[in-house]
Amino acid sequence: MINRNWTGVILVAMFALLWSGSRAGASVELGQDAPEFSGLIGVDDRPHALADYEDAKLVVVVFTCNHCPVSQAYEDRLIALQKDYEDKEVQVIAINPNCPEREPEDSFEKMKERAAGRDLGDWRQNQAPFNFPYVVDATQEVAKAYGAAVTPHVFVLDGERRVAYMGSIDNNMNALAVRNHFVRDALDALLAGETPEPAATRPLGCTIIWK
Repeated sequence: MINRNWTGVILVAMFALLWSGSRAGASVELGQDAPEFSGLIGVDDRPHALADYEDAKLVVVVFTCNHCPVSQAYEDRLIALQKDYEDKEVQVIAINPNCPEREPEDSFEKMKERAAGRDLGDWRQNQAPFNFPYVVDATQEVAKAYGAAVTPHVFVLDGERRVAYMGSIDNNMNALAVRNHFVRDALDALLAGETPEPAATRPLGCTIIWK
């Protein structure tokens, strides 16, 4: 069992609610084409583009980071999501939009450590490495194009790469208290040829650290 500071959890949850309504500016709308991106360097030291995953039936773009406890709490769930839906041709892509000059824990080297399952703190249940690309949005232009506001903030793209769902991964950063699996439900609906319901939820997390 994880030794967690539950007072800290409550404070983080309150912080998440405080920032859940913040916006970076213009945001994509449901049904719109997802903004393309390319040349984002991953922890594998290779450039990544949305077009690299054209064979995937669905793509889950999640803006996340290293330092935010809310993002950390969801890492195991993202690893499980990719594992559970890999055979269904779903691809998760994690993008870190935070400014490392303002938050050193979000540096590229720290990204590599977290992706490898090292220096995780007490918010992860296991030390499994990421099984999905983790890339850096150094200019923050991708986050702005999507209208990402917090970490984590998810956008599920359909087969035509239109935004079919956006918002939270689920309804609670405490995995034991989750009642609504928003992203999983959206993926199941899309794979069945249906429209996700709900198609949008309020993203809860730490505000993106802009330059």
